[in-house]
Amino acid sequence: MDDVLILGGGAIGLATALALLEAGRGVRVLEAAQVGRATSFGNCGTITPSHAPPLAAPGVPARALRWMLAPDAPLYIRPRFDPALWRWLLRFARRCNRRDWLASTTARAAILNDSRARLAGWVRRYGLECEFAEKGLDYVFRDPRNFEHYVAECGPLNELGIATEVIEGAEYLRQEPALREGVVGAIRFPVDAHLRPDRYVAELARVVRARGGVIEEGCRVEVLQPEDEAVLVRLQDGGTRRGREAGGAMAAWTPALGRRPGVRLPIQPGKGYSITYAAQPLVPQRPLVLKDRSVCVTAWGSGFRLGSTMEFSGQDTTLNPVRLGALERAAREYLRQPPDPATVQERWYGWRPMTWDDLPVLGRVPRHPHVWITAGHGMLGMSMSAASGQLMADLITGRDPAIDPAPYRVERFQ
Repeated sequence: MDDVLILGGGAIGLATALALLEAGRGVRVLEAAQVGRATSFGNCGTITPSHAPPLAAPGVPARALRWMLAPDAPLYIRPRFDPALWRWLLRFARRCNRRDWLASTTARAAILNDSRARLAGWVRRYGLECEFAEKGLDYVFRDPRNFEHYVAECGPLNELGIATEVIEGAEYLRQEPALREGVVGAIRFPVDAHLRPDRYVAELARVVRARGGVIEEGCRVEVLQPEDEAVLVRLQDGGTRRGREAGGAMAAWTPALGRRPGVRLPIQPGKGYSITYAAQPLVPQRPLVLKDRSVCVTAWGSGFRLGSTMEFSGQDTTLNPVRLGALERAAREYLRQPPDPATVQERWYGWRPMTWDDLPVLGRVPRHPHVWITAGHGMLGMSMSAASGQLMADLITGRDPAIDPAPYRVERFQ
């Protein structure tokens, strides 16, 4: 029997495994395919305490209604009959008020700030070679009204401890030669950082193995079956694994895992896209969010990536060329030297596990003392990974956690 089984070998599962190993526990990670090749693989790698404010904010439903049927809009909902999705959207819309916005922002800030500091410490302590850089992140605007709207939000963000710097357009263009004329302003978040996500996950796997953890790839979990003093995991190939504890870290696939223990997890797969290119000659000095188009731009020494968009289309496994085209158009609009299509290395999609309150699900499953869930990180799995892993390790080992676990508890959905 294993000590702790971690179901899922992405950033969240591996961060949890590493924190448990450091706490003296034994760990076996079961990954359905290859470590880090799913949700963790193709995102833009930004580490963003700046993203503490949730998507569910006052005014969002009106904007979403304008966007939702436009195939190239930042938010797209494919028309279909899906009662679970519409219930999810209704609960999301109900939270678009000042009180719930503030509650989610406070809880998200706690885990994001802890994770930002902890991740930097892990990079130094474990020698993680993942192109980690602490340069901040910029929101960039060409639309004056949109810029003014976000500038007005800087005061409340500063009061919540989210540092901002407002930069007028002419000054920003002097600082950032990679941008075309027409930028009216930018907002800088100096505390943010970035890394190469595929390399970060690979490095986590390296350190987990070096510290005695076991990682099994090609182990697709079919059933999680709680027992009196253990947890039995049945695999698709007919095999089984048994652990004293088991933690589900399967991103958008976690709701199916929770059915046997009787856990209802309102997680919807929000589909995001990215295009990765070879390294470019003229690139932004730090990650950018092209806010008028909701597109993220990240440059590393090893490559260049455009990413973002949110599509609710179920677990559709096709690459939508309209969504990818929106990324490319944004790059041509903003960048002095847009990436050369001939240098494309990969066009990618991945599912973001979205909860309607925009908070992750972290904790013990009710009525099953040996089953744990760590899921629902939305678009912030990289940003929250180190703190989520440490919090789960603290809860499983019975230690005092570094942050209050109450806002993320599983019971809020039951």
